[in-house]
Amino acid sequence: MRIAPLTEESGEAVVRLWQDCGLTRPWNDPHADLTRAITSDSSAVLGAHEGEVLIGTVMVGHDGHRGWVYYLAVAPGHRRRGLGRALMSAAEEWVQARGIPKLQLMVRTGNGEAVAFYERLGYAVQDTQVLGRFFDPALGALQQGDHVS
Repeated sequence: MRIAPLTEESGEAVVRLWQDCGLTRPWNDPHADLTRAITSDSSAVLGAHEGEVLIGTVMVGHDGHRGWVYYLAVAPGHRRRGLGRALMSAAEEWVQARGIPKLQLMVRTGNGEAVAFYERLGYAVQDTQVLGRFFDPALGALQQGDHVS
């Protein structure tokens, strides 16, 4: 298995993996998320390959003060073998190599399995609240679970 930064040519395989792992949401365009991360100097999407098959990803970036992780995905048939841990380690190394002192991530409420995974890696709940605002009202309604016609 090898972990390396992905390019836009990996797009369809990446989005398919994110969908298979249940990470996509109607209010986030995964293709746009991928393109923004891959084409920015302050972010990357690292991919784990077994041979030529993409089996895991982690999106990592920073704002100059703290690093962030998104889209940690491990293909269902490859879980419980340390791949998630290896991807997080690669993300941590990516952030540290840029002199960023802290790495953060968000987990959706109710995803106890993900919280337990990150706690095993040494992550802890921070005394913060995440606030957000959608500029497109239709996307905000989708995020709230409302029906948008």
